[in-house]
Amino acid sequence: MAKKLWEKGIKTDQFIEEFTVGKDRELDIELARHDVRGTIAHITMLESVGLLEKSELEVLIRELENIQEQIIAKGKFQIEDGVEDVHSQIELMLTKKLGDVGKKIHSGRSRNDQVLVDIRIFLREQLEEIRSLTNDLFSALIDQAGTYKDVLMPGYTHTQAAMPSSFGLWFSAYAESLVDDVEILNGAYKVVNRNPLGSAAGYGSSFPLNRRMTSDLLGFESMVYNSVYAQMGRGKTEQVVASALANLASTLNKLAADVCLYNSQNFQFLKLPDELTTGSSIMPHKKNPDVFELLRAKTNVLMALPNQIMMTLSNLTSGYHRDFQLLKELLFPAIKEMKSCLKIASYSVSKIEPVKDILDDPKYKLIFSVEAVNELVVKGIPFREAYQQVAKQIEDGSFVPPKELNHTHEGSIGNLMLEEIQERMEKVLNIE
Repeated sequence: MAKKLWEKGIKTDQFIEEFTVGKDRELDIELARHDVRGTIAHITMLESVGLLEKSELEVLIRELENIQEQIIAKGKFQIEDGVEDVHSQIELMLTKKLGDVGKKIHSGRSRNDQVLVDIRIFLREQLEEIRSLTNDLFSALIDQAGTYKDVLMPGYTHTQAAMPSSFGLWFSAYAESLVDDVEILNGAYKVVNRNPLGSAAGYGSSFPLNRRMTSDLLGFESMVYNSVYAQMGRGKTEQVVASALANLASTLNKLAADVCLYNSQNFQFLKLPDELTTGSSIMPHKKNPDVFELLRAKTNVLMALPNQIMMTLSNLTSGYHRDFQLLKELLFPAIKEMKSCLKIASYSVSKIEPVKDILDDPKYKLIFSVEAVNELVVKGIPFREAYQQVAKQIEDGSFVPPKELNHTHEGSIGNLMLEEIQERMEKVLNIE
């Protein structure tokens, strides 16, 4: 069994070891590529300040690149039994291959700042992918909005039919919501994109480390300047990302809830193709919107993520705590789930087919009451008087709905501002 980096000759009880390691070895595979990248940057800096010979740096980088190839080739890189984490595994592999020179890579750093930098590089990559997937869904919504911009539907307040809306307005509402979601993802990215490497165990190092150099090598916007805060950022960083994911999940959740409602026989506002529905074991007529029901449920779970992380961090003082280990168990699967939800949402939205002529149903005639009031106002009748006239017509049953709509202002049925919404998304996607 491999010796642990911190081992001092005292054997750890197997039961205790299993409890403390938890799922770390399994989840650390996600960090392996990033750990190699962080290590190459670190040892390049060590050579520049005289803590490694140039020849040692060359052989270390060559072997780290070999390890990186094993990681990229799925299934070839494994964390061996008895090895705690990915950091220990990579150092072990270097030492087995290169001997004592492999043991020099840890100078000036701790596993604390190793995992900090690995997670930040990982989160940076994941946020970029989530932004891209969000844009895919955005494009599907904008396309649908343009296709069905003239198909009317009821708009609701207090779950009561209120005013005329359109599927163009409905689809593009969710598109614009995603723009704000990407703005918030950008904010999370900005928090993530700062380098903690060199903070070591949280109090820096007596070695003459060049943290600006590693920040540049790893593509960070800047470093986390204060070493104590670099450690305090563990958890805070995850919570910021979780909040951004939860915000995005709330948009998907509301969209899924709408689809489930509008697809029901009581509403019949839209149709879902057979591939997006499932049947009943006893009711031959059923076509259940399982995809959107599961999307609704999964995003509900994602919206709870910030609270889970916040409670994990509750009552922790400054400095490192083993509690942080659990954050990966919360956040990593959530990121995977978020990406899955975005992919299925993009595919499913593009398949939705709105029903036409919904507002021809007599039960929706009263949603044109505001149109009738506005027509009277245009003729010179004060708004409150026009309101009372139409209310009286509704009360005595003489109301005849005007079906000709003339909505022209920005963001209305007749002026969806799709190009402007697209321009906003392009702008926020281009922010580095």
